[in-house]
Amino acid sequence: MSEYPVRRGLRAAVPILLAVLPALLVPGCRVVENGGTGDVPPVVETTATKQAKPSGRKPGVVNIETEQELSGTRAAGTGIVLTAAGLVLTNNHVIKGATAIKGTDTDNRRTYPAEVVGYDHAGDIAVIRLTGATGLKTAAFASASRVDVGDVVTAVGNAGGKGGSPAVVTGKITALEQAVTARDDSSGTSERLTGLIETNAPIKPGDSGGPLLDTRGKVIGINTAASAGLTTKGAEPKKDHRGYAIPSDRALETARRIQRGEASSTVHIGRTAMLGVKVRSNGRSPGALVAEVVPGTPAEAAGIPVGAAIVAFADGVVDSPTALTSMMLAHHPGDAVRIEWTTRQGARLATTLRLGEGPPQ
Repeated sequence: MSEYPVRRGLRAAVPILLAVLPALLVPGCRVVENGGTGDVPPVVETTATKQAKPSGRKPGVVNIETEQELSGTRAAGTGIVLTAAGLVLTNNHVIKGATAIKGTDTDNRRTYPAEVVGYDHAGDIAVIRLTGATGLKTAAFASASRVDVGDVVTAVGNAGGKGGSPAVVTGKITALEQAVTARDDSSGTSERLTGLIETNAPIKPGDSGGPLLDTRGKVIGINTAASAGLTTKGAEPKKDHRGYAIPSDRALETARRIQRGEASSTVHIGRTAMLGVKVRSNGRSPGALVAEVVPGTPAEAAGIPVGAAIVAFADGVVDSPTALTSMMLAHHPGDAVRIEWTTRQGARLATTLRLGEGPPQ
């Protein structure tokens, strides 16, 4: 398994005031840094051939738009229809931080408000529900276990976040079992993803969450990250596109778990709890250092100040910002939790508060 740092350039994010100016869209999905009702559909066994032609666009693609009030941005991505009643598979980073979500089915051209059913932060998978949707055309899936290097593929998505008919690009599978460090330009965060399908199809910002199709039009992967470097083949440098997709088998396994309501250490079901602080590493000291307190939140009401270090949450010890996030995801809005923090002067304080509701993480 090889590894590349990758820029996640698959979700388009813009300041609210610039949302109507497509030329000012900024990549907000991760980039390689070096250069309803009804069941989730079963995997259909099929094999693409290297000599076959690209499949072109198939049914079951959704353009997703989100509003992120806390950061003052809008974002756009793609989803894949799982059920006729409106369950849609997408990337977690497409809906991360969203305070409002809407999805436009590209087959019937209708736009629906959407709610988050659940998400896997570590695996970059989320399931949303299009409210009021019925009779949607669903995507067909195939197992990614039978794909091979050289197979022809098609990537479909909301390229550039422009909406309308999905963009369609083609290429070949260039590697399997790839590991990347993916960075989200809109938040500055990064994470490591493994076991990905690599393709030279020119995936663009906005394509996150869209399907990677085999030659029969079956979904074999969920597009999640991309990079475009330069190579010096021949006399002139050429762009070297590398796109990365989560294998369909893994994505569907997570989607089924979410649909069944099975929470875990990485899978969160339903609404997301919020404390109301932005935290960072506390250097060599334990805890999560409070860098900002969001007005009108439980943290502000409890008097947790900027500069405090949160050291305990519920029944757990907080030794890092990541630990605090994981503990938060195990709770839901309205839960009463005990929280402890140390002040800059070294005093240790504690209180019990009820968590508010915030955007998905």
